[in-house]
Amino acid sequence: MTQRSEGQTHDQSQGREQSAGVRLARLLRRWWEESGGPSGGTRPTQQALAARLGVDQTTLSRYLNPGHLSTAPLRVVEALHTHLRAPAAEIDEARALCATALRENGRQRTAAADPAPRKDEATPAPAPTPAVTVRSASPWLPPALVGSAVVMAFTAGIVAHAWFSASPRADPAGGAAGAVATRMTGHKWPVLIMREEDQYTRARVLQYLLRSWGYKVRTDGFFREDTRDAVVDFQKKNDLTADGKVGDQTWPELVKEVGPGSGPFEVRALQELLNNVDQGATPVTGTFTTTTGADLGYFQRLHGLPETRRANQETWLALLVRQLPPATAPDYQRSMSPPPVAAR
Repeated sequence: MTQRSEGQTHDQSQGREQSAGVRLARLLRRWWEESGGPSGGTRPTQQALAARLGVDQTTLSRYLNPGHLSTAPLRVVEALHTHLRAPAAEIDEARALCATALRENGRQRTAAADPAPRKDEATPAPAPTPAVTVRSASPWLPPALVGSAVVMAFTAGIVAHAWFSASPRADPAGGAAGAVATRMTGHKWPVLIMREEDQYTRARVLQYLLRSWGYKVRTDGFFREDTRDAVVDFQKKNDLTADGKVGDQTWPELVKEVGPGSGPFEVRALQELLNNVDQGATPVTGTFTTTTGADLGYFQRLHGLPETRRANQETWLALLVRQLPPATAPDYQRSMSPPPVAAR
C-alpha cells in the first residue's frame, strides 16, 4: 500500500509539473529573468513591472512563481510579452498555455463541486452543449461531404448556444420593470431563493449588495432567513413583489454602478464575480484598485461590452450569467470563519 501511495504521489507531482499553469509561470518568469540580458537592457523590478501592468506586486510575483499556481490572465500575459520584449515567436505559445491553464482551472472547480442536481434548485446549471461529432477529413472523403459536415457542426453549435443561453430563469412574477435592454440578448437574471445549502458566489454577491444598502446579513453564501427578510424589506421599499426571491425584478434594483471610489461592499460583490469568470484571479479586497479596473475592462472587452471599467447593469448581468460552478467557499473566507452549522 505504501509503495502504491508513493507511486500515486509521484505521478500527481509529475502531472502538476507538466500542467499548463506551471509551464506558463516558468515561461513568464524566464521572460522576466532574461529581460536584463545583453540585448534587453536593465531588467525591471517586479514592483516597477507590476505598476506598468496595473496589478500589485504580490499578484505579479504569484504569476511568475511555478510553485504557486495563480494563472495570469491573457491581458497580463500579452502585456508582459510587450514590456519585457520577449521573443515574438513565443507569444502564441504563451496564449495557448494561458487558455489551457484557465480551462484546467475551470475543470478542477467543476469536478470538486457536487454534480447531483436537486429538485428545488432555482437556477439549474446549464446542460452541456450536445456534441456534434465530425470525423477528421479522410483522403477518401469527397471535399463536398467534409464541407457539409463542418457547416452542420457550426450551425448546430449556434442553435445550441442560443437555446442554452436562455436557461437562467426569471422571477416567477415576471415583469419588464427590471429588464435591461442589453447586448445580452436571451440572457436572464439568475434567480436565488432561500435554501439550506451553500449557493456560493451569487449568494455572496447578493449579500454584499444587501450590505451596501445597509442590511446586516452574513456574507457566507447561505441564503437563510436573515437574507430573505432583508430581500423582502428591500423589495417592499422599492415597490417590488415582496416574495423573497431575487430575479429579474430585484437584481436591477440591487446592483449599483461601481468604479473607483465606490463603497467596499458593492466593490467586493463585483470582485467576487470577476474572480469566478475564468480569466485569472481578481483579489477580493473591497477596494476598487487598478487591478480591479483592468480586470473589469478586460471582461467588458472580451464580451463585447463598452470598455468603461465601470460596472453598470449590463456588466452585472454579464458577470452573473457567466459564473463558473464553484467548488467551495473562497480561501480568504475559509480563513476568516468556520462554515456555518445548520440548525437542528
